[in-house]
Amino acid sequence: MSSQSSLGKGIALAFLSFATFSFSDACVKLLGNQLDPFLVTSIGSIFSLMALPFVKAPEDRWSDVFRTSNRTLWMVRAGTATLGSAGSVTAFSTLPMAEAFALIFLLPSFVTILSILFLKEQVGWRRWAAVAIGFAGVLIVLRPGFRELSIGHLGALFGGLAGAVSVILFRAMGPSEKRISLYGAGFFGPIVLCAILMIPHFTWPNSEQWVFIAGYGLLAGLANVVLMRAAHHAPANALAPSQYSQMLWALLLGWLIARETVDAIMLAGIALIILSGLLTLMRERVRGTPLPPPVASADAQPALSIDAASDETDGGQTTGNCVCEHRPAR
Repeated sequence: MSSQSSLGKGIALAFLSFATFSFSDACVKLLGNQLDPFLVTSIGSIFSLMALPFVKAPEDRWSDVFRTSNRTLWMVRAGTATLGSAGSVTAFSTLPMAEAFALIFLLPSFVTILSILFLKEQVGWRRWAAVAIGFAGVLIVLRPGFRELSIGHLGALFGGLAGAVSVILFRAMGPSEKRISLYGAGFFGPIVLCAILMIPHFTWPNSEQWVFIAGYGLLAGLANVVLMRAAHHAPANALAPSQYSQMLWALLLGWLIARETVDAIMLAGIALIILSGLLTLMRERVRGTPLPPPVASADAQPALSIDAASDETDGGQTTGNCVCEHRPAR
């Protein structure tokens, strides 16, 4: 296959992956606010385990899911996966889909800030401008003082922040960590910790709710598999912009499911947030920032964060530069 043909196939697969992620989120929307978000996250992540065999390298052992070179960071990763997953489930079950996506898409700005604090990166005025544009967009979307804010808004922001923390952890752990271990940390939190947290408000789902929970998890797992295949055909910096196609799906699916509409002011805020993310991606590409390994994560995270260029592995350790961060067990 020619390089141009391979690139086109990779981009097409990326668009397919993000469409599938959006339908996964739509399943959460269809559940409404009837079930505890920790329950939805825990059970949905179990269904998403279908993606695990595709992450495992031939030389990996299944025990490597829980083995790590840095137990502390591995546990932090599990914790952020829990917060990100439950946060995004809360957001999609209580907010209009487009609004939830807009806040979660603040992830690149969070990554920039955390990179300064924890990785001591030097950030120029262009990236600071992108951060400022992103937060201006959030203020326009939220309009604090002019509309009521809810737990869903907090959940969406937590989803974006948790995803950003995971990206920072990948940058810190990636060179020496097996991909399956990074993936395992993302499963441990949503499945085990959310199972514990759901106990006080546990309600057995009815048959219809089981269908939507299964759809949420299975579609997320499938989307991760497709996204990993996309990373085999095209560099991650070519795939990254396609994540913003989820906003179009959010507008369409939100209207079909709940007749959700977005006013002109919110559309302006959403446009600024997307512009902020694209500007950050462009600067990362120009600067050649060292980026994390290829892994489709188990968290219900912000839209995706694809950082960089290849999806190669060497001896079961990550040497590539793509991170696929998304909802449950993705």
